[in-house]
Order: sequence, then structure tokens, then C-alpha cells
Amino acid sequence: MKIKDIPFYNRPGFKLTKNGVGSLDSAELLSIIFGVGNKDENAIELSNRLLKKYNLNKLEHLGLDELKKECGNDLVKALKILSLIELSKRYNKLIKGGYNENIRSSKDVFNIFNKELSNLEKEKAIGIYLDVKNKIIKKEVLSIGILDGSLVHPRELFNIAIKESAKSVILIHNHPSGDCNPSEEDSNLTKTLIQAGNLVGINFLDHIIIGRNCFYSFKEDRLVRV
Repeated sequence: MKIKDIPFYNRPGFKLTKNGVGSLDSAELLSIIFGVGNKDENAIELSNRLLKKYNLNKLEHLGLDELKKECGNDLVKALKILSLIELSKRYNKLIKGGYNENIRSSKDVFNIFNKELSNLEKEKAIGIYLDVKNKIIKKEVLSIGILDGSLVHPRELFNIAIKESAKSVILIHNHPSGDCNPSEEDSNLTKTLIQAGNLVGINFLDHIIIGRNCFYSFKEDRLVRV
């Protein structure tokens, strides 16, 4: 069934115009963002299938190629989903006042980034850049899905720090296995980043590994279960 075959009063666009955005369910909202469906599904059917299978909070974990496949090999729809999720995150950050807390410990970093990292199926590394008062001025995704080799090159981490005039830097990444104990590669990378920070005059504050209900801090040299 095409959208035009649905009675006009039940179409998402009409319902939104007549009754407000709160009158639409999640699938109807997503269908408006899609605009059109594909050759096999209209936009509402596509939205219902995706949300039933993954829900909104799991869609971003698919990655661009998997999302494209789920959307009928439609790259534009996959890009729309990822853009929607990222805008939602940025909106939530804005209404909460941004990163307005001082980072006082590794637990503070864990509390901020745990939801973003703890349930990912791929390894994701994020650089966190702090000002002189230890407030976050920027975060930057440095790598996703690294299985072998170095997690991130020091040049990538510290070039951004210099550009942002950051006083100090924290590296945080997840272990998809859920085990937050550091590997030998994690330890070697931490030593390299400390040395690189000393060379450029930027404090490498910590390297934190997030697992499932736990995290490891190289600065505090301990594993914490939460």
C-alpha cells in the first residue's frame, strides 16, 4: 500500500499538521523523515519494521552499510537515520547545559560516556579535550571497529588538542567483550600517549576502558565495577 492510498486523515503529515507532532508514534515520525519508502514498503511500513526489529536506541549500532541494507539499499535513508540520532544526542546535550561538570575522576568520565560506549558491538575510541578547569571543551571519535594494531595514533589525538587549545586530554574506549581489563596493546598505547603529551606540552590525563558494568583507569591503575 502506498501512502497516497491511506485515507488522508490517517497520513502522518496530515495528523502532524492537524493535531501536532505529539500525536504521531515513532514510526510515523520516522516515516516523515524518510519521505518515501522503497519498492516493497511505504515509508510507514519501513519505519515500523526497523523500529520493531531494532528500536531507535539500537539503530546506530548497525553502522552505515548495515543500515543501508535494512533500508532497501537506500544510502540516503541510512544517512537520515544516523543524522537524526546524532541531532538527538546534541539536542539532549544542549538542554542539559552541555558538558558543564568538572572532570574530577575517572568515574565522572564513565558516568558521561557509559551509555554511549558500553553496549557497542565494535570498539570505539574517543578523545576528550579539557580546559584549564577540567571542563570538556570537545569530544572527537578517533576510531571505530579497530581489531588489530594501534587504537589511535598520537598525532590524531594531539593535533585536535592543539587546535582546540586544550590543557589536557583523556582517551576513552570500550571493550565489546564486556571485560574492561587492559590488554598489552592498551598499556603500550598509554605509555606512548603519555610520552607524546610530554613532548607537545599537553597533559595526557588518563586512558579509560569501559566494559559491561565496569571500567578501568590507567591513571588510577584500577578496575571499578559499578
